[in-house]
Amino acid sequence: MRKKNILILIFFILMFVHLYSIDAPIDLVNPLIGTGGHGHTFPGATLPFGMVQLSPDTDTEGWDWCSGYHYSDSSIMGFSHTHLSGTGASDYGDILVMPTTGRVKLKPGSKDNPEKGYRSRFSHKKESATPGFYSVYLEDYDIDVELTVTKRAGFHKYNFPNTDRANIIFDLQHGIHDRTKEAYVKLVNDQEIEGYRRSTGWAKDHCVYFIAKFSQKFEQYGIEENEKLRTNKKSAKGRNIKTFFRFTTRKNSPVLVKVGISHTSIEGARKNLDTEIPAWNFEKIRKNAKNNWTKALNKIDVKGGIGESREVFYTAFYHTMIAPNTFMDVDSQYIRMDDKIHKAEGFTNYTVFSLWDTFRALHPLLNILKPNKSRDMIKTMLKKYEHSGLLPVWELAANETNCMIGYHSIPVITDAYIKGIKDFDIDRAYKAMKTSAMQNDFGIKPYREYGYIPANLEHESVSKTLEYAYDDWCIAQMAKKMGKQEDYQYFIKRAQYYKNLFDNQTGFMRPKKRGKWSEPFNPNAVSGDYTEANAWQYSFFAPQDVSGMLELYGGKKKFCKKLDDLFSTSKQLTGKKQPDISGLIGQYAHGNEPSHHMAYLYSYADQEWKTQAMLRRIMTNFYTNEPEGLAGNEDCGQMSAWYIFSSMGFYPVCPGSDYYVLGTPLFKEAEIHLKNGRSINIT
Repeated sequence: MRKKNILILIFFILMFVHLYSIDAPIDLVNPLIGTGGHGHTFPGATLPFGMVQLSPDTDTEGWDWCSGYHYSDSSIMGFSHTHLSGTGASDYGDILVMPTTGRVKLKPGSKDNPEKGYRSRFSHKKESATPGFYSVYLEDYDIDVELTVTKRAGFHKYNFPNTDRANIIFDLQHGIHDRTKEAYVKLVNDQEIEGYRRSTGWAKDHCVYFIAKFSQKFEQYGIEENEKLRTNKKSAKGRNIKTFFRFTTRKNSPVLVKVGISHTSIEGARKNLDTEIPAWNFEKIRKNAKNNWTKALNKIDVKGGIGESREVFYTAFYHTMIAPNTFMDVDSQYIRMDDKIHKAEGFTNYTVFSLWDTFRALHPLLNILKPNKSRDMIKTMLKKYEHSGLLPVWELAANETNCMIGYHSIPVITDAYIKGIKDFDIDRAYKAMKTSAMQNDFGIKPYREYGYIPANLEHESVSKTLEYAYDDWCIAQMAKKMGKQEDYQYFIKRAQYYKNLFDNQTGFMRPKKRGKWSEPFNPNAVSGDYTEANAWQYSFFAPQDVSGMLELYGGKKKFCKKLDDLFSTSKQLTGKKQPDISGLIGQYAHGNEPSHHMAYLYSYADQEWKTQAMLRRIMTNFYTNEPEGLAGNEDCGQMSAWYIFSSMGFYPVCPGSDYYVLGTPLFKEAEIHLKNGRSINIT
């Protein structure tokens, strides 16, 4: 009997341990989520909002290689120091480093024939990725690679086999779908090099300076300049610059490489490296990176959930803290949009503003979790306005790409202001907002004149009209709070312009040409009248006036019927091929941002249960703990921010307002730890 009681006690103890031994958030993050399918994420090492993203590159061409890495590949061409997370366009991949053994090869080879270049095969079974750390085994060279980072520097650890022909290659021609305009390298001594790479691509003019130091002296070196290898030159400048450095190595005595980068100067890169990695203690830097991520990820505690929902949640949380990226040196120097060097006084300067995506949920999430960073991002936007004359649209490395549409710096600023973040120059911000809204480019002049954008005068006229109307509503909210009544009346009127493109006969937002509906019309057609979408995917975008939109559709019941049709109609798309339109439920496309608020619209029409059912379906089917675990481009944190909000049970359908729409939590409990020491508890 006693033995039986002891066994029962042991059973309950084990069950208790199983129920209450919850993994730490950092142990649940899987950076490989989104590296397959169309997620476009990268698996390498970075810090929260860091300047360096030290990650493997498996290819540089093709839409699914926007981050330089895709899980379907089986060979690696090297490890570069800058990457974009989840974008639908390519750039970066600066300062590629690749360890090899044997004969030096200074071309990368191909995926079909990796042995013809410095590329190496690898297996995902010998690959590991955690926040701030990445490792992989290079099969062709018998090299174990480990990577970690600080904010502005990368730290490489290469465990070579026993050989007198261990090589470390620097390829300054390499980039992800951009073109090197000029590169430079100089041997400072037999353990240090310096240089830069200037390129043109999505960012028209982008320069990364670097300093690299080796933990032991190299015995041989060579510089390839325009495909001519020279072993007697100590510096070179040109478009096609590659170098190699040779060492004698012993197994378990790794060669370490420290690389500091800067966007201002070689001296800036040197300061960054010497400040952030002054010694050769790889494990210390790795531990510091882990501690940084632990602190960041502990801002939200979730308990319960089903299956691997906590793994998905904390990976999504991780992805919301990769961009925007720090864009200044340790001494606060940064490159301005007018190509001049400036010092950030009292704020951190950032880059990579994917605003068409991130105004929807990422920035509203930062307003809750990281108000100081939100403030600094707004200060950054205002500096970009000061230097370029307009607020950023899609800014990348001090370049305005003008990619995507709208003037969505405005909802970012307004949402922060409405949520109580006001430690920035509000008058200057308001002036900048009006300047963007009153310019004549991108269809804004005819938008002001006609109350919509005629399709014969501007590309993507429907989407631009609808998004300008929402942005104008945000300006109106600022004007109202600031007591600018005349401006409020003007912009609140413009906020109603979305109605001018609603066709009550078809129930869709349609393009107009010369005052008449464009013909022929097919709501499934992906055309130049919409931005990465069709009429189905833009006919529900009036978050500033959902009640007015309900009236257009004939009331709540008819509106819900239209939503039902959206989610149940055929998935067939016609017109031009648009790979961004993915994650389809009917014509709802969760893989692209214009659809992200739509499931919540049922709640405005008294059918909340449909919101809840659809949200659960989206969260369960389109977010999984797999490389293909995202329905579309991660888009610098937006896809993940949607999941963070939705899985906790609420969502900012209309950023710039002071309310959220309730959904359905995935977790039994969630606790958000605020900057002021208080918490939001959701049960």
